[in-house]
Amino acid sequence: MDELDRTILQFLQQDGRKPFTEIAQKLDISEGTVRNRVSRLIEDDILRIVGVADPVKLGFTVSSVVGVSVQGGDIDKIGKKIATFPEVNDVIMVSGEFDLILIVYCRDREHLTTFLKQSLRPILGISRTQTFIVLSSFKSNTDMHPLTDF
Repeated sequence: MDELDRTILQFLQQDGRKPFTEIAQKLDISEGTVRNRVSRLIEDDILRIVGVADPVKLGFTVSSVVGVSVQGGDIDKIGKKIATFPEVNDVIMVSGEFDLILIVYCRDREHLTTFLKQSLRPILGISRTQTFIVLSSFKSNTDMHPLTDF
């Protein structure tokens, strides 16, 4: 991946639907070059172009971060099981106090309570959870800033 690929990625991070003709014009290259570069980035699994929905506008007003401790269980198996729940947006294996960190979106506090009690806690191998309800978010985006030098 070279500097041109990074620049094309920056345009697509701002607007994944930006026409290749506009990108080409701004970079003074051909549309075919942009199209070929984007196709290669997609084929190499460097780039995915997806729609990102706002969970709050979809009615999921309670977001939370859940720390999960695993004891006597297979962390990979448990992580994959947790990943099947529709409320769970991210499952991340981490070092530190918890083994897994989850990002969870629920309709309301009752939905979160039901998810924790009926879906998460019954999984064999989970020894403890701690839930942090998100009160405010100061930054949340899909941009990959390491594309640029700081």
